[in-house]
Amino acid sequence: MSRFDFTLAIGDDALIAAQRLGEWTSRAPEMEEDIALANIALDQLGAARLLLTYAGELEGAGRDEDDLAFLRDDREFRNCLLVELPNGDFGVTMAKLFFLAAYQVPLYTALAGCADERLAAVGAKARKESAYHLDHAALWVKRLGDGTEESHRRMQDAVDEVWPYVHELFNPDPAAPVDPSTLRADFDATVSAVLDEATLTRPETGWTPGGGRDGLHTEHLSYLLAEMQVLHRAHPGASW
Repeated sequence: MSRFDFTLAIGDDALIAAQRLGEWTSRAPEMEEDIALANIALDQLGAARLLLTYAGELEGAGRDEDDLAFLRDDREFRNCLLVELPNGDFGVTMAKLFFLAAYQVPLYTALAGCADERLAAVGAKARKESAYHLDHAALWVKRLGDGTEESHRRMQDAVDEVWPYVHELFNPDPAAPVDPSTLRADFDATVSAVLDEATLTRPETGWTPGGGRDGLHTEHLSYLLAEMQVLHRAHPGASW
């Protein structure tokens, strides 16, 4: 994976995660959580802007962050499948955020020490935000997992539902600025510790869907992009 492909992929992860989390605005189970999820969405959007701007420069085709966000079709996106999955109930959203943050923390930490100065700067900024995202999601996973019988059941169901999609994050790519396969050990250690405390069972690895990095997505991404891109496409070239 070239620097452009890598930067585009992790930028797309952050962009689509931000869009999904933004869907909770005014719908979260309590007011503080409504604000928290909106802030996490803004953190993801901030990282996406930095990464997509740099991806456009690396591509050298004259596309900026807005072009890459709003003028590509689903087959041109390189995000992992995990972030495009529907929010589901609150447990599913927390499972998705937990697994994503458990991947992004070691990713951005590794980026902060890479040779590319632009990616290193993004990594240094984003790893602090991702550490908060991880803490926030882990607290909810533990709170629900080790809560009532009903909350435990639903949190376990959420973990089981989302788990197959995490494996795509760690497909080896030695040519990338950070080889994703080198992040798996940190991810597994974090996940195992939290699931143990939450009295949840780590699922067995079976079906492992993928293809997002190659532009092969679920049907959910098309609907998400239709909503995210409609205003920009309806008023091409408009300034605000």
